[in-house]
Amino acid sequence: MPVSAAGQTAPDDGAQRGADGAGSAADGAGHVAALAAGLRRAGVPVGTGQVTACAAALADVTPDDVAGRYWTGRVCLCAEPTHLAVYDRVFAAVLSGGDEPGEPQPEAAPLGGVDAGVDGLSEDAADGGGDPPAGLLAMAHERLRHRRFDTLDDAERAEVDRLIGALRVATPPRRTRRRTPGPGDDLDLARTLDRAMTLEGEVLEFARLTRRRRPRPLVVVLDVSGSMAAFARPLLRFGVAAGADPRRAPGRVEVFAFGTRLTRLTDALAVRDPDAALADAAARVVDWDGGTRIAGGLDRLGREWGRRGVLRGAVVVVCSDGLERGDPDRLGVAVARLRRRVHRLVWVNPLAGDPRYEPTQRGMAAALPHVDVFVPGHDLASLEDLVDVLARLR
Repeated sequence: MPVSAAGQTAPDDGAQRGADGAGSAADGAGHVAALAAGLRRAGVPVGTGQVTACAAALADVTPDDVAGRYWTGRVCLCAEPTHLAVYDRVFAAVLSGGDEPGEPQPEAAPLGGVDAGVDGLSEDAADGGGDPPAGLLAMAHERLRHRRFDTLDDAERAEVDRLIGALRVATPPRRTRRRTPGPGDDLDLARTLDRAMTLEGEVLEFARLTRRRRPRPLVVVLDVSGSMAAFARPLLRFGVAAGADPRRAPGRVEVFAFGTRLTRLTDALAVRDPDAALADAAARVVDWDGGTRIAGGLDRLGREWGRRGVLRGAVVVVCSDGLERGDPDRLGVAVARLRRRVHRLVWVNPLAGDPRYEPTQRGMAAALPHVDVFVPGHDLASLEDLVDVLARLR
């Protein structure tokens, strides 16, 4: 029997008989509309996006699957644990064909003959104790993956920060000048002679050397202007996660921030505590949440740090919405010059998370021809996709 965190039970088959006469509530769209209206009357905020997502999810749920409809609506329409008890009453009222939320039905029979403990939920968990079932945790995680960074509350932001910190960022490997024993074209004369000495000078096999391979350097360049305020922290957290990867040698990740000027944050992000690193980084960036001079920042990055070898053979990830306040043609020149200094240039734009977005703004349009990969960066799922993109680069 589906059990909510508030201790309520999902409607049973008897309630389904009332649903057969509920008219439009029997189809997915009508059912969602009735649920949303009831929740709003009860004081629960339900957004249009939640209603749309719920209707789309219910397309795969048959009308006679009461449990499926219950859980789909609950996952899509309830944003807070305090909403669950209200949702149970509204759901029961909608199934019975009523317009107003009814009272909880603690005596409801098990749904479909299934005992309490759906998906392995124990009796202790059903009473409000114990851990939530793994299925619910998976659904909550999946929902959080697709929440835009600019819509997160404090608790969700903390969980997203934790998940971003767990990402393992890999870049494509490159051959170094150092050589190591292995199949290759170079002869290892010293090892060949050592083997021959054990065989009275007879050379039976030639030892070979191969070039070592190591991940390419990663350079994260973050736009911290006012238009990127909601996305700057999670993207900066991504840079911290990349630098904290134990598989990566120290100094192989560089992080820069720019608004109206370029600031190097690599040293600030080297500490073990990510929160302390972010606080130190924010304190160093004097133009955080200010204006945007993308061309100036990228031009200085190429001219000053390119000469120091930071960009040589590196994968550069620019995180910006491309809203340049300066000359767009200058931005195109700066991006083209930067591209010639690096191995690959990836542009992460949070605005690209909107399916209606087209990179027609003059700054972004000038930069795009010189970019190898253009990806969104508006939610956790897009950053996970970015990790896959970086790993597949050649």
